[in-house]
Amino acid sequence: MNVQLKKGVLELCVLSVLSEKDCYGYELVNEISKNIQISDGTIYPILRRLTQEGYFTTYLQESQEGPPRKYYKLTELGHETKNKLTTEWFDFVKAVSTIVKEDK
Repeated sequence: MNVQLKKGVLELCVLSVLSEKDCYGYELVNEISKNIQISDGTIYPILRRLTQEGYFTTYLQESQEGPPRKYYKLTELGHETKNKLTTEWFDFVKAVSTIVKEDK
């Protein structure tokens, strides 16, 4: 997949996964990687920026496998933004789909 196209939708992917459950960074990377090939280095800058913008709160939780993990939890602003971006995404996909057709 084109890198620029992927970058444009990763914010929505992060918000969508976190709207389902709180996650720590590596867990979030694994969830998104099930469908889109990404690296750790792609997600962490997005998490930092969206946390600074108020879309997440964070908390530490003890881990059985090492040091405590930093979990990300969507705020009300994060939920509102996710819903807005989801609507925009489906409108965009619908519009592009009317233009772009598969060759037969």
